Amino acid sequence: MYTLVGSPKTRAFRVLWALEELGLEYDLVPDNPRGETASTLNPTGKIPSLKVGEATIIDSVAILQYLADKHGALTYAAGTLERAAQDSFTQFICDEIDGALWTAARNKFVNPEEKRVPAIKDILIWEMERSLKALEQRLGDNEFLMGDKFTVPDILLTHCAGWMRGTGFPLESDTLRAYVRRNINRDAYKKADAIRNPA
Repeated sequence: MYTLVGSPKTRAFRVLWALEELGLEYDLVPDNPRGETASTLNPTGKIPSLKVGEATIIDSVAILQYLADKHGALTYAAGTLERAAQDSFTQFICDEIDGALWTAARNKFVNPEEKRVPAIKDILIWEMERSLKALEQRLGDNEFLMGDKFTVPDILLTHCAGWMRGTGFPLESDTLRAYVRRNINRDAYKKADAIRNPA
């Protein structure tokens, strides 16, 4: 049994979705960044955290890859060329997409007001457009980033696409929009989304 700590409206949604994809049993402990439970598990107070017995894993990407490796799904095996290509997508999304979105958030509401640079968002949008063109080219006609197999970076990119939509970052690529639609129509996504946004 796993225990996921974090609000499903944050990066914790990525882990929630993965747990549903893998058909695993888990408890969800909703908590906000720097909440009481979150701060106990992570010195920075960031979420999500995943409790595995007496151990705790922090950082959504580390959690996703741990679950994928442990349960032999959503990933290629370590030490294969396919895994190297998969990890390349993961790192690109973390650096170029997630990083830009997090920088925008820090400069809108996370950092103290005197430490914010709101004008940085225009530069981030420009950089994001270039990164999305590269992703579109790499995706090509594939169903998923790694071809016909749904993997960890698909969860990351699809989650980031929703984050983009909610924060005013444009996604103008028809190819990428169709890709996102395919992923959010997955049964596991719908189950996780129903937990995130209960009727």
